[in-house]
Amino acid sequence: MNILETKNLKKIYGKGATEVKALRGINFSVKRGEFVSIVGTSGSGKSTLLHMIGGLDRPTSGEVYIDNKNISDLKDEQLTIFRRRKIGFIFQSYNLVPTLNVYENIVLPIELDGNEVDKNYINEIVNLLGINKKFNNLPNTLSGGQQQRVAIARALASKPAIILADEPTGNLDSKTTQDVLSLLKITSEKFQQTIVMITHNEEVAQLANRIIRIEDGQIVGEKYVQCE
Repeated sequence: MNILETKNLKKIYGKGATEVKALRGINFSVKRGEFVSIVGTSGSGKSTLLHMIGGLDRPTSGEVYIDNKNISDLKDEQLTIFRRRKIGFIFQSYNLVPTLNVYENIVLPIELDGNEVDKNYINEIVNLLGINKKFNNLPNTLSGGQQQRVAIARALASKPAIILADEPTGNLDSKTTQDVLSLLKITSEKFQQTIVMITHNEEVAQLANRIIRIEDGQIVGEKYVQCE
């Protein structure tokens, strides 16, 4: 079953001489539980694509379906609620709230939605990510790798339909990058979580089940990665 599908997705910035075609008719789909990397050089359109998929920006034309819902049709308030309930985000800059401790950051999306926190599930996530002893820490007392683990836990906490990761290891050193990516892979398999990850790093991309290559706003190739 497809959890994500885009149909002829286009994004144009500016007009006339300043017009930039960031996306030129993107069509692809992602099955439930799949881990997909989208790779491309700077300016290829990969981050624009992620913003369209995540409802952070609206396409010029085309459609985005997540969990069988056409998010392109949603009004702003509806889209905000849908994002909170159905999409988990992991950003390069972590985007943790500095005045909230680790636990509060993790459960924030759930509490904003007025739902009860599944504490057993949260404990399972944080134990797997190795941050179970950091619940009371503020983000500025954590290393970059620890902050990114908190961001992964927050993305998983609300059991979203899909997680979108935008260069999730861009601010980490090579050792921490491998640790975080391994944990991301493990969590995706353990919780059957669908993940779409944007990266320019070919080695990072190899961790996914499938790699989609984008250049000049178009998909130019894809391949499945052999699992060992």
